[in-house]
Amino acid sequence: MDLVGDLTLKLIHKGKVRDIYRVGAERDRLLLMVASDRVSAFDVVMTEEIRDKGKILTAMSAFWFEYLGGRFPNHLVTSDPTSNELGEDLPEEFRGRSMLVKEAEMLPIECIVRGYLAGSALKEYQVSRTVHGQRLSPGLSGGTKFPEPLFTPSTKAESGHDLNISFEEASTMVGENVAARVREMSLEIYRIGASRAEEAGVVLADTKFEFGFIDGEIAICDEVLTPDSSRIWEASELLAGGEPTAYDKQPLRDWLESTGWNKMPPPPSLPKAVRESLRNRYVAVYERISGREFLG
Repeated sequence: MDLVGDLTLKLIHKGKVRDIYRVGAERDRLLLMVASDRVSAFDVVMTEEIRDKGKILTAMSAFWFEYLGGRFPNHLVTSDPTSNELGEDLPEEFRGRSMLVKEAEMLPIECIVRGYLAGSALKEYQVSRTVHGQRLSPGLSGGTKFPEPLFTPSTKAESGHDLNISFEEASTMVGENVAARVREMSLEIYRIGASRAEEAGVVLADTKFEFGFIDGEIAICDEVLTPDSSRIWEASELLAGGEPTAYDKQPLRDWLESTGWNKMPPPPSLPKAVRESLRNRYVAVYERISGREFLG
């Protein structure tokens, strides 16, 4: 796809929900990350898309990169590619859902931080009283806040399910110093995000980050603190002890499990009400946390 003179866009990776294009020559090391409206659950991409999802996630990541400022190295060049090399030649279908980023040598782990007992951590705890092998106190229930956030890394699978690993296993994969650094960065970014979320009346229960090397420096890459990569709950309902409203993919997972689906392709067809409910939750939490209106 030719854009401006010799500038080209070349698709180099099509992920579950995000497509990555090389911008210009390989030596320029610039990528265009395009967030689609595709949605995945249980590592399967749904047939139907979620209206505006890619734009909401791009806006959320852009807000967080701006909010974090220069405190942590990151891959973002601009969340408005039309203001940079691509100018007004950016394809219309990419507008509002693209970030121009520096290419990174990505680490082969996902960096998960858990502030509350939920999801796969809750299931593990109910069986063994552990989370990622870390022994916890008995008698905890879903939604319990940990005394301190837990760093619980996993592998990054191209297909199939990611595997939970210990910090020691992560150190073996990426080196002890690198593992220690991404643990430190992950926990600090989580604390900053959780504090901002609390101000907005929601709870950042857990989240996952991805890191890579850019010019020899560890940088945060991909999306940041979005409802696709996090569990986000209504704070007032959690404090009341009820099942909190979730502003993330959990309602989609719950609906899928209610169908009896075996979590293998093909997935069941998503009703319009399920799709619109997910979109509305994403918009609502973006607007609350960022203080900005989502214009679509």
